[in-house]
Amino acid sequence: MTTEAVAFPQNRTCPYHPPAAYDPLRDERPLSRVTLWDGREVWVVTGHEAARTLLADRRLSTDSTRHDFPLPTERAASVRRRRRAALLGWDDPEHNAQRRMLIPSFSLKRTEGMRPRIQATVDRLLDAMEAAGPSAELVSAFALPVPSIVICDLLGVPYEDHEFFEEQSRRLLRGPTAADTEDALARLEEYLGGLLDGKRAEPGEGVLDDLLARQRQDGRPDREELVQLATILLVAGHETTANMISLGMYTLLRHPERLTELRDAPELIPTAVEELLRFLSIADGMLRVAREDVEIGGVVVRAGDGVVFSTSLINRDGEVYADPDTLDWARPARHHVAFGFGVHQCLGQNLARAELEIALGTLLRRLPGLRLAKPAEEIPFTPGDTIQGMLELPVTW
Repeated sequence: MTTEAVAFPQNRTCPYHPPAAYDPLRDERPLSRVTLWDGREVWVVTGHEAARTLLADRRLSTDSTRHDFPLPTERAASVRRRRRAALLGWDDPEHNAQRRMLIPSFSLKRTEGMRPRIQATVDRLLDAMEAAGPSAELVSAFALPVPSIVICDLLGVPYEDHEFFEEQSRRLLRGPTAADTEDALARLEEYLGGLLDGKRAEPGEGVLDDLLARQRQDGRPDREELVQLATILLVAGHETTANMISLGMYTLLRHPERLTELRDAPELIPTAVEELLRFLSIADGMLRVAREDVEIGGVVVRAGDGVVFSTSLINRDGEVYADPDTLDWARPARHHVAFGFGVHQCLGQNLARAELEIALGTLLRRLPGLRLAKPAEEIPFTPGDTIQGMLELPVTW
């Protein structure tokens, strides 16, 4: 192992590659040591097999209110030490109870039934882009509104409020200060609490209405739980997919041969989406703490040790993926951990896949001349302590 632990997280030099400073960690699979913002050393998991084993191990906890839970930034610590995020911050049996409430709303059947509405949304946004063209800023014109409209439709949240919750989501995830993070969370919870109160009086159609109905059937109304569930669904439902669309398109434009392959063979789009999920790994740094001693890969993770899963490195494990730093539509990439693994695997993965396949596939079909409108190195992207993506993406066609 390295004599001095690598700092985690760090900014990427290229938006679609792991930070160059992580290179020593790639040579020390399956586990190594990293230093967090507060100077604490924790384990970082970089090996694919070890990651899937540990993510399925109930001896690792996601309870962020524990004093020994690792948190990657001061912003995250300011919020998550005091309260646990729904789903993400709970262990079983509480986590299982929350997940069971949501499974019917995010089933593959329900997601497949949404495809025509997703396609209509994508087409409408591209109609507006083309009418205003021949250039656009793709994040604000397309990558962000697609998942925002879809998640509002699914949850039963008024889309006319999208500017408010998109701004609060940005502050929640990117700060820049702990005060910003706390204020954004409070504003989101106040907004969603009011929305849920209105739905109690006048039920509508959407996942939030379904959750209210299930709580009534179970005889355990819990307003705080529903507000927290609504918050995580709303934020995660548009932020992650928006960043995948923008960074995915940027990556394709930087790999013209792969782009041409998709234009010539659009049936490859679902395979390409899986490879892009592996390659980009936009949510880099799942967090756990050991409740008991755990031995893995010849290393003993002691009770109380923090554990960070570097998704970007796990998904580029050369023992699992040949030539892992190369985009390859022929590679079987479905067993990546971009959506996590085990009981906490992302509930919305079916919806994310549908949105990505439709958004990227339709962009390539309708705008065959799409290209960057400024030099790639001048286009800003998000810092390493948040979801990876493009802050803007100027394009022309």
